[in-house]
Amino acid sequence: MPTPSGRFRWRIVTLLFLATTINYIDRQVLSFTMTDELFRKEMLGVAPDAMLTKEATDRFKVLYGDVDAAFKFTYAIGFLLVGWLIDKIGTRRGFSVGILVWSIAAVFTAFVNTIAGLRWMRALLGLGEAANFPSSIKTIAEWFPRRERSFANGLFNAGANVGIILTALAVPYLILAFGWRSSFLVTGMLGFFLLMFWWFTYSKPERNLRLSAAELAYIRKDDEKLPPLKVSWGRLLGYKQTWAFAIGKFMADPIWWFYMSWLPDFFNSNDALNERLDLKSFGIPFLIIYAVSDAGSVFFGWLSTQFMRWGWSANRARKTTMLICALCVVPIFFAAQTNSLTVAIGLIALATAAHQGWSANMYTFASDLFPRNVVASVTGIGGMFGAVGGILLALLAGRIITAFGYLPMFIVASCSYLIALVIIHLVLPKLEPVRTEELMSEYSTNGKS
Repeated sequence: MPTPSGRFRWRIVTLLFLATTINYIDRQVLSFTMTDELFRKEMLGVAPDAMLTKEATDRFKVLYGDVDAAFKFTYAIGFLLVGWLIDKIGTRRGFSVGILVWSIAAVFTAFVNTIAGLRWMRALLGLGEAANFPSSIKTIAEWFPRRERSFANGLFNAGANVGIILTALAVPYLILAFGWRSSFLVTGMLGFFLLMFWWFTYSKPERNLRLSAAELAYIRKDDEKLPPLKVSWGRLLGYKQTWAFAIGKFMADPIWWFYMSWLPDFFNSNDALNERLDLKSFGIPFLIIYAVSDAGSVFFGWLSTQFMRWGWSANRARKTTMLICALCVVPIFFAAQTNSLTVAIGLIALATAAHQGWSANMYTFASDLFPRNVVASVTGIGGMFGAVGGILLALLAGRIITAFGYLPMFIVASCSYLIALVIIHLVLPKLEPVRTEELMSEYSTNGKS
């Protein structure tokens, strides 16, 4: 069936791209603000005119790792709760709740005075921000036929990189011009505008009056009929497909969060580099890194789709693309050893681009392997596993970095994806979808008891 002239579904991707951009702005602000000396002093209870010693700086990094772990702890819980909530009350309302919660947390962070207060606000932020990816992936499953989903996922996922780029350009300016509190206040307000835009724009395809009948038929052309269905998390964990998705998230997500949380400090404090970055100079290097990441998200999402258009199976197309991504990450360990800022930026840009390509294909696993009315729940389970991995790495990162430098962290990053792909292939040699009939059988047996 040829692609119809209607392109309204791509407007939905644009909306998800905007949401993901703002989501990442709000979560990324802290990683740049933490390099500000006045912020560090206030969080440590040090007088503004006192000198910040190396011991105090190291203590701050350890505490920062704990704050980062608090964000990921509630992010993990939020993934499970939000996945269930979205499948229960729908994407429009479920995502709205998440946007509201994270925006409140982002704004209130501007008023904290202690590490304890910062930890609580980041925890609330994590709870709300968990809504973004289950909502977006379920929306893609609702609005796109299977063969276009990896490309659509790659497009909306590119918003993560744009969010980081905008943060790197805007937040240092805000801090230098108006103080660190302005960075949280200004960026946090963006979520309230997003909430209004989402609420008054989004609807399911069948309810959207601007969607043509031809495009709706194209979107639904390879869908099966989906009856009302409730499936417990325990039941979903009984499927190897769920575990393949969860393993991919557990191994790769912590690496991405490590980049987001620690790259500003890496460029600011790594003694091996011949040139260090600060609030005045973060902008261009981070623009390069995450512009390349954006290209990686879109390219590797497109590549998987292109392989399928050539007649490859979903199994071959997804896993081949993910192998290419995994290999692109391997050289990153050298970024912690080179003294060239340019080489370090190039290696990190390649690795982040490959991660985004990996993620675009991992997100497609959920919609490839499960009926769309449980996609948010499966995505929530995978996101929870990714966040648990992130918690473990966050608790260790500050301690490892202060004791041994950045090399051990980059070695972990270089091999995680290849190990993950091997385990995924062993667990799920072929990407066989779970049919609605299987879930219905379980529902008929246990769901009504």
